[in-house]
Amino acid sequence: MINRIFRPLAFATLLLSGSCAGPDTDGPPNFSDPVQNHPIAVEPDFHTIRLPFSATEAGLMPDDAARFSVFVAEYLASGNGAISISAPPGSSANVAIGYFGERLAQYGVPRERILVGTRNEPGDGKVEIGYMAYKAHVENCTPGGDWSKDWSDTVDNQPTPNFGCAVQSNMAAQLSDPRDLVQPRTMDDPDAVRRNAMMGHYEKGEITQADKHTADKSVEQSGQSSEIQ
Repeated sequence: MINRIFRPLAFATLLLSGSCAGPDTDGPPNFSDPVQNHPIAVEPDFHTIRLPFSATEAGLMPDDAARFSVFVAEYLASGNGAISISAPPGSSANVAIGYFGERLAQYGVPRERILVGTRNEPGDGKVEIGYMAYKAHVENCTPGGDWSKDWSDTVDNQPTPNFGCAVQSNMAAQLSDPRDLVQPRTMDDPDAVRRNAMMGHYEKGEITQADKHTADKSVEQSGQSSEIQ
């Protein structure tokens, strides 16, 4: 009687043990690196603004002048290379080029970075200002995520295709200038006067400001230790 009871229980236990077995884990574990799967790519992006200009009405209207000011500020912050002024052909082309060139110089754009010219077609008669910048985007990421499969079945512990897209997208959005991922920024010239003064102190065996600060720090810490004792 006892054997009749335990045999079905043993068989059921064996089935449960088999169902708990995981998938084949031969080989190295699968690690998903969002940085490699969804790298941040940088590509050039041309920014333009088209503004109406009247040589007889003091240049720009207030709203257009405000748009132009914001556009130039963005160029100074993240522009790469020169900024161009393209005026429609006509008798007022030189006036428009001179007007916008002076405004750019007043906003702090070096004159050697201002390119001017005229277009072949008059078009809508507006003056076009443009510059090259960089924009960052994340590769291999589907907008809104990839939910094409039933991700409730995760016995193999595989990540979703869009795993890490949100983190990488946030990183790309926080870049003040994506150009920094292409090349480092130029360093300012060192302070030659300050450098020569410090080297003079060092050659004479005198205490420099950095060494003096370190010595003061040691005395301060020593004093604190003696007070604790």
